[in-house]
Amino acid sequence: MHILSRNKWPIFIGLAPALVIYLLFAIVPIIISFYYSVMDWDGFTDMKFVGLENFREALTDPIFWSSLKNNLLVVAASVFGQIPIALFFALLLNRKLKGGKIFRTLGFMPVVISTVIISLVWGMMYNSRRGLFNKLLEAVGLENLAQNWLGDPKWAMISVCITMVWQFVGLYLIIFLAALQNIPQEIYEAAEIDGASEMKKTRYITLPMMRNSIIVAVILCISGSLRTFDLIYVMTSGGPGHSTEVLAMYMFDQTFSSTRYGYGSALSLFIFFFSLLLVYVSTLVLKRKET
Repeated sequence: MHILSRNKWPIFIGLAPALVIYLLFAIVPIIISFYYSVMDWDGFTDMKFVGLENFREALTDPIFWSSLKNNLLVVAASVFGQIPIALFFALLLNRKLKGGKIFRTLGFMPVVISTVIISLVWGMMYNSRRGLFNKLLEAVGLENLAQNWLGDPKWAMISVCITMVWQFVGLYLIIFLAALQNIPQEIYEAAEIDGASEMKKTRYITLPMMRNSIIVAVILCISGSLRTFDLIYVMTSGGPGHSTEVLAMYMFDQTFSSTRYGYGSALSLFIFFFSLLLVYVSTLVLKRKET
């Protein structure tokens, strides 16, 4: 505390540029969105005050509810797909396997590859005529299971979610590996002396001591899922028939394609508050389990 009080001005000066950028590009746009959300404005003509009309229209728009449902599917697929898979492979790679560093690099690689490239590659693999998945099914005699993966409303959202899970598993893998390496080995040694099996050590030592990291991963997963845009936009553009359209895409389309900046701002506020609600509820549930 004494060190911080002596160096508070250098610390403030060092943080000031990042703080200013954050205020300009994060906080100020949110405040402006509150103002735009009660206006009817196309970006060119004069603004017209409409009160809560934009919010009422959103709540009565079936496409909005369809986008919300798709977003919830993305959140569920991410939380219950990315987190368990990443945790499983983190526990596996933490055992000092031969070639573990190579597997870590391969696992993290999709995170740093451009989302557009990933979308294009997976889009080609999902191609109904020459795609890798249908060709593999034909090769093993299961051509009757071949699908129009991105063109069928029943399969499009599932296909997109699989791609998202694959892309971001590596991010949480690294987070969990870092958490595992911070657990003192003395605890495991004491458990071994007491005759604890590997399963019991994982259940009663590893997972409880990783709880905070898991909570952070879930929060990142939820917030990232609600911002999903580029991957779906490239792979399906929200189709077919809005079956893969999510809230961010719907907001983008209404704001920039239909030039309804007031309505788009109202949608952005829905996304903002909905993400806060989901993060709060998930944190509450996970911390309650801790007690």
